[in-house]
Amino acid sequence: MGDEPLTDPAALRREHTPEVVAVRLSGGPRESYARELVYGAVDGAITTFAVVAGARGASLAASVVVALGFANLVADGFSMSIGNYLGVRTAEERRERVLAEEHEHIERVPDGEREEIRQIFRAKGFTGEDLDRAVEVITADRDRWAQTMMVEEHGFASVEAQPWKTAAATFGAFCMAGVVPLLPFVVELVGGMTLGSPFAVSAMATGLAFLLIGAVRGRVTGGSSLRSALQTLALGGTAASLAFGVGLALRTVV
Repeated sequence: MGDEPLTDPAALRREHTPEVVAVRLSGGPRESYARELVYGAVDGAITTFAVVAGARGASLAASVVVALGFANLVADGFSMSIGNYLGVRTAEERRERVLAEEHEHIERVPDGEREEIRQIFRAKGFTGEDLDRAVEVITADRDRWAQTMMVEEHGFASVEAQPWKTAAATFGAFCMAGVVPLLPFVVELVGGMTLGSPFAVSAMATGLAFLLIGAVRGRVTGGSSLRSALQTLALGGTAASLAFGVGLALRTVV
Protein backbone atom coordinates (compact mmCIF):
# COMPACT_ATOMS: atom_id res chain seq x y z
CA MET A 1 0.00 0.00 0.00
CA GLY A 2 2.77 2.46 0.92
CA ASP A 3 4.48 2.01 -2.49
CA GLU A 4 1.41 2.85 -4.56
CA PRO A 5 1.86 6.02 -6.68
CA LEU A 6 -0.19 9.06 -5.70
CA THR A 7 -0.79 9.99 -9.35
CA ASP A 8 -1.44 7.89 -12.43
CA PRO A 9 2.06 7.23 -13.94
CA ALA A 10 0.88 7.81 -17.52
CA ALA A 11 -0.76 11.13 -16.61
CA LEU A 12 2.36 12.11 -14.68
CA ARG A 13 4.56 11.47 -17.71
CA ARG A 14 2.24 13.52 -19.94
CA GLU A 15 2.49 16.43 -17.50
CA HIS A 16 6.29 16.37 -17.67
CA THR A 17 7.03 16.46 -21.37
CA PRO A 18 9.31 19.36 -22.39
CA GLU A 19 6.42 21.20 -24.10
CA VAL A 20 4.03 20.92 -21.15
CA VAL A 21 6.73 21.86 -18.65
CA ALA A 22 7.66 24.93 -20.71
CA VAL A 23 4.05 26.13 -20.76
CA ARG A 24 3.56 25.47 -17.03
CA LEU A 25 6.71 27.33 -16.03
CA SER A 26 6.39 30.20 -18.51
CA GLY A 27 4.26 32.31 -16.17
CA GLY A 28 6.47 31.73 -13.15
CA PRO A 29 5.20 30.70 -9.69
CA ARG A 30 1.73 31.90 -8.73
CA GLU A 31 0.43 33.00 -5.38
CA SER A 32 -2.29 30.90 -3.74
CA TYR A 33 -5.25 32.14 -1.72
CA ALA A 34 -6.67 28.73 -0.85
CA ARG A 35 -5.80 29.22 2.82
CA GLU A 36 -7.69 32.52 3.03
CA LEU A 37 -10.71 31.06 1.23
CA VAL A 38 -10.94 27.97 3.42
CA TYR A 39 -10.27 29.56 6.77
CA GLY A 40 -12.36 32.63 6.01
CA ALA A 41 -15.28 30.33 5.23
CA VAL A 42 -14.74 28.27 8.37
CA ASP A 43 -14.62 31.34 10.58
CA GLY A 44 -17.62 32.92 8.87
CA ALA A 45 -19.84 29.87 9.33
CA ILE A 46 -18.76 29.28 12.91
CA THR A 47 -19.01 32.83 14.22
CA THR A 48 -22.30 33.68 12.52
CA PHE A 49 -23.98 30.47 13.63
CA ALA A 50 -22.64 31.08 17.13
CA VAL A 51 -24.41 34.46 17.10
CA VAL A 52 -27.61 32.83 15.83
CA ALA A 53 -27.41 30.06 18.43
CA GLY A 54 -26.75 32.49 21.23
CA ALA A 55 -29.61 34.77 20.20
CA ARG A 56 -32.06 31.89 19.89
CA GLY A 57 -30.87 30.47 23.18
CA ALA A 58 -31.85 33.79 24.72
CA SER A 59 -35.27 33.55 22.98
CA LEU A 60 -34.72 36.68 20.92
CA ALA A 61 -37.06 37.45 18.02
CA ALA A 62 -36.16 36.39 14.49
CA SER A 63 -35.72 40.02 13.43
CA VAL A 64 -33.15 40.48 16.21
CA VAL A 65 -31.36 37.29 15.17
CA VAL A 66 -31.07 38.59 11.59
CA ALA A 67 -29.90 42.01 12.74
CA LEU A 68 -27.25 40.60 15.05
CA GLY A 69 -26.18 38.02 12.48
CA PHE A 70 -25.66 40.50 9.66
CA ALA A 71 -23.93 42.96 11.99
CA ASN A 72 -21.51 40.20 12.95
CA LEU A 73 -21.14 39.14 9.32
CA VAL A 74 -20.04 42.57 8.15
CA ALA A 75 -18.06 43.67 11.20
CA ASP A 76 -16.24 40.42 11.92
CA GLY A 77 -15.63 39.67 8.25
CA PHE A 78 -14.22 43.14 7.68
CA SER A 79 -12.10 42.92 10.82
CA MET A 80 -10.69 39.55 9.79
CA SER A 81 -9.91 40.73 6.26
CA ILE A 82 -8.23 43.90 7.53
CA GLY A 83 -6.17 41.82 9.95
CA ASN A 84 -5.03 39.60 7.08
CA TYR A 85 -4.30 42.64 4.92
CA LEU A 86 -2.14 44.26 7.58
CA GLY A 87 -0.33 41.00 8.31
CA VAL A 88 0.51 40.36 4.65
CA ARG A 89 1.37 44.03 4.09
CA THR A 90 3.75 43.92 7.05
CA ALA A 91 5.48 40.87 5.57
CA GLU A 92 5.60 42.63 2.19
CA GLU A 93 7.22 45.74 3.67
CA ARG A 94 9.77 43.62 5.50
CA ARG A 95 10.54 41.78 2.26
CA GLU A 96 11.11 45.09 0.46
CA ARG A 97 13.44 46.32 3.21
CA VAL A 98 15.49 43.10 3.27
CA LEU A 99 15.73 43.08 -0.55
CA ALA A 100 17.05 46.66 -0.50
CA GLU A 101 19.61 45.63 2.13
CA GLU A 102 20.75 42.70 0.00
CA HIS A 103 21.26 44.96 -3.01
CA GLU A 104 23.26 47.33 -0.81
CA HIS A 105 25.40 44.48 0.51
CA ILE A 106 26.06 43.22 -3.01
CA GLU A 107 27.10 46.73 -4.00
CA ARG A 108 29.34 47.38 -0.99
CA VAL A 109 30.78 43.95 -0.11
CA PRO A 110 30.42 41.79 -3.23
CA ASP A 111 33.16 39.36 -2.17
CA GLY A 112 31.44 38.67 1.12
CA GLU A 113 28.07 38.16 -0.58
CA ARG A 114 29.69 35.92 -3.18
CA GLU A 115 31.13 33.83 -0.36
CA GLU A 116 27.65 33.47 1.12
CA ILE A 117 26.39 32.11 -2.21
CA ARG A 118 29.34 29.71 -2.33
CA GLN A 119 28.66 28.35 1.16
CA ILE A 120 24.92 28.06 0.52
CA PHE A 121 25.44 25.93 -2.58
CA ARG A 122 28.29 23.96 -1.03
CA ALA A 123 25.81 22.94 1.67
CA LYS A 124 23.48 21.78 -1.12
CA GLY A 125 26.16 19.37 -2.35
CA PHE A 126 27.89 21.42 -5.07
CA THR A 127 31.67 20.95 -5.21
CA GLY A 128 34.62 21.78 -7.43
CA GLU A 129 33.90 23.15 -10.88
CA ASP A 130 30.15 22.70 -10.45
CA LEU A 131 30.24 24.92 -7.37
CA ASP A 132 32.39 27.53 -9.12
CA ARG A 133 30.05 27.57 -12.10
CA ALA A 134 26.92 27.87 -9.93
CA VAL A 135 28.42 30.83 -8.07
CA GLU A 136 29.50 32.45 -11.33
CA VAL A 137 26.06 32.11 -12.96
CA ILE A 138 24.09 33.35 -9.94
CA THR A 139 26.33 36.34 -9.18
CA ALA A 140 26.50 37.42 -12.83
CA ASP A 141 23.05 39.03 -12.46
CA ARG A 142 22.53 41.21 -9.38
CA ASP A 143 18.76 40.84 -9.34
CA ARG A 144 19.03 37.05 -9.51
CA TRP A 145 21.79 37.22 -6.90
CA ALA A 146 19.67 39.24 -4.48
CA GLN A 147 16.59 37.09 -5.03
CA THR A 148 18.63 33.96 -4.35
CA MET A 149 19.78 35.44 -1.04
CA MET A 150 16.19 36.34 -0.17
CA VAL A 151 15.12 32.72 -0.50
CA GLU A 152 18.22 30.88 0.72
CA GLU A 153 19.45 33.18 3.50
CA HIS A 154 16.31 34.88 4.76
CA GLY A 155 13.71 32.20 4.03
CA PHE A 156 11.29 34.29 1.96
CA ALA A 157 9.03 32.46 -0.47
CA SER A 158 9.78 32.97 -4.14
CA VAL A 159 6.30 34.47 -4.56
CA GLU A 160 4.15 36.23 -1.96
CA ALA A 161 0.40 36.83 -1.78
CA GLN A 162 -0.84 40.34 -2.47
CA PRO A 163 -2.37 42.09 0.57
CA TRP A 164 -5.58 43.32 -1.09
CA LYS A 165 -6.24 39.95 -2.72
CA THR A 166 -5.72 38.26 0.63
CA ALA A 167 -8.22 40.62 2.25
CA ALA A 168 -10.76 40.18 -0.57
CA ALA A 169 -10.50 36.37 -0.48
CA THR A 170 -10.94 36.31 3.29
CA PHE A 171 -13.90 38.70 3.32
CA GLY A 172 -15.64 37.03 0.38
CA ALA A 173 -15.33 33.53 1.82
CA PHE A 174 -16.35 34.73 5.28
CA CYS A 175 -19.53 36.36 3.96
CA MET A 176 -20.49 33.52 1.62
CA ALA A 177 -20.27 30.90 4.36
CA GLY A 178 -21.43 33.20 7.14
CA VAL A 179 -24.74 34.02 5.48
CA VAL A 180 -25.83 30.36 5.50
CA PRO A 181 -27.02 30.30 9.15
CA LEU A 182 -29.10 33.44 8.53
CA LEU A 183 -30.93 32.33 5.40
CA PRO A 184 -33.83 30.49 7.11
CA PHE A 185 -34.61 33.56 9.24
CA VAL A 186 -34.36 35.87 6.23
CA VAL A 187 -36.71 33.61 4.25
CA GLU A 188 -39.31 33.81 7.02
CA LEU A 189 -39.00 37.55 7.53
CA VAL A 190 -38.71 38.68 3.91
CA GLY A 191 -40.30 35.85 1.96
CA GLY A 192 -43.18 35.26 4.32
CA MET A 193 -42.57 31.50 4.27
CA THR A 194 -43.14 29.38 7.36
CA LEU A 195 -40.34 26.92 7.99
CA GLY A 196 -41.65 25.59 11.28
CA SER A 197 -38.36 25.89 13.13
CA PRO A 198 -35.95 28.24 11.31
CA PHE A 199 -33.30 27.55 13.94
CA ALA A 200 -33.40 23.81 13.23
CA VAL A 201 -33.15 24.50 9.49
CA SER A 202 -30.29 26.91 10.19
CA ALA A 203 -28.49 24.27 12.23
CA MET A 204 -28.82 21.65 9.49
CA ALA A 205 -27.76 24.06 6.74
CA THR A 206 -24.78 25.20 8.76
CA GLY A 207 -23.83 21.60 9.52
CA LEU A 208 -23.79 20.86 5.80
CA ALA A 209 -21.72 23.99 5.23
CA PHE A 210 -19.22 22.83 7.85
CA LEU A 211 -18.96 19.43 6.17
CA LEU A 212 -18.43 20.99 2.73
CA ILE A 213 -15.85 23.49 4.00
CA GLY A 214 -14.05 20.73 5.88
CA ALA A 215 -13.98 18.50 2.81
CA VAL A 216 -12.49 21.31 0.74
CA ARG A 217 -10.01 22.01 3.51
CA GLY A 218 -8.95 18.37 3.45
CA ARG A 219 -8.24 18.57 -0.28
CA VAL A 220 -6.28 21.79 0.15
CA THR A 221 -4.12 20.38 2.93
CA GLY A 222 -3.71 17.01 1.23
CA GLY A 223 -5.31 15.13 4.12
CA SER A 224 -8.47 13.07 4.40
CA SER A 225 -11.50 15.04 3.22
CA LEU A 226 -13.82 12.96 5.40
CA ARG A 227 -11.71 13.43 8.52
CA SER A 228 -11.36 17.15 7.88
CA ALA A 229 -15.10 17.48 7.26
CA LEU A 230 -15.93 15.76 10.54
CA GLN A 231 -13.34 17.84 12.42
CA THR A 232 -14.79 21.06 11.05
CA LEU A 233 -18.31 19.92 11.91
CA ALA A 234 -17.20 19.07 15.45
CA LEU A 235 -15.48 22.44 15.84
CA GLY A 236 -18.49 24.35 14.56
CA GLY A 237 -20.88 22.32 16.69
CA THR A 238 -18.79 22.98 19.79
CA ALA A 239 -18.76 26.73 19.16
CA ALA A 240 -22.50 26.76 18.52
CA SER A 241 -23.22 24.70 21.63
CA LEU A 242 -21.18 27.06 23.80
CA ALA A 243 -22.96 30.11 22.37
CA PHE A 244 -26.36 28.47 22.79
CA GLY A 245 -25.53 27.56 26.37
CA VAL A 246 -24.50 31.13 27.15
CA GLY A 247 -27.75 32.36 25.59
CA LEU A 248 -29.77 30.02 27.78
CA ALA A 249 -27.89 31.08 30.89
CA LEU A 250 -28.52 34.76 30.13
CA ARG A 251 -32.16 34.30 29.14
CA THR A 252 -33.42 35.73 32.42
CA VAL A 253 -31.12 38.73 32.11
CA VAL A 254 -32.21 39.50 28.55
